[in-house]
Amino acid sequence: MLVSADKDSLCMLLMLIEKQYPLDEVVFYDTGKEFQTIYNLRDRMKPLLKDKGIKFTELLPPKPFDYMMFDHKTKSGKTGYGWCGGRCRWGTTYKISALDKVGDKSDIRYIGVAIDEPNRYIMKIDHYNDKVSFVDKRGNPFKRYPLAEWNMTEKDCLEYCYSKGYSWDENGVELYSILDRVSCWCCRNKNLKELKKMYQYLPEYWEKLKDIQRKLPDPMKGEGKSVFELEERFRKEIEKAN
Repeated sequence: MLVSADKDSLCMLLMLIEKQYPLDEVVFYDTGKEFQTIYNLRDRMKPLLKDKGIKFTELLPPKPFDYMMFDHKTKSGKTGYGWCGGRCRWGTTYKISALDKVGDKSDIRYIGVAIDEPNRYIMKIDHYNDKVSFVDKRGNPFKRYPLAEWNMTEKDCLEYCYSKGYSWDENGVELYSILDRVSCWCCRNKNLKELKKMYQYLPEYWEKLKDIQRKLPDPMKGEGKSVFELEERFRKEIEKAN
């Protein structure tokens, strides 16, 4: 299984072990742009996996994230892919490519998708036998969706992790209290609400976003929404609210 150390994948890992499902290998893909708390959770998982005799594998991009973002020569002649997210999820493409090369194609792969993420799987109902199954949208017969099978929502997953003593603390800030998803800190898919919270509560990461914006011509969130323009907007909104 792939563990990104977000609430869903961590919950699935803990429950697979608790329910004694067969699990031979756990894979962590390091983009190099994860929040520090993700690396802390990764390191916390390793002794647990070793104790259970589960192999831990860490994968890296073929070249550093910054190189791909700023310097890589694309087929179209562009220098650097730029922001990752939206229509250009180049980081995800490299991640999937790396994961597909792990193990054999016939290996069972556990996918950490909750029951309230129906766009990520196909639910089949066998009315005759009164059974429900969850299958891969692309027809891969070796993918399994345990969280959906266990009827676990995203909220359930977060609460389960909390109950086991896990959290996503970043310098005193619980990330799931300000972010919808704990993905790469520079992901272009973050919405304005999340970015505003980062500006307010995670200044060190906001400064890193500004460093990236200085090097890229395209604004992070589209025309008129560069990191610097968003900072000014957020500053005025917060001042007005106070």
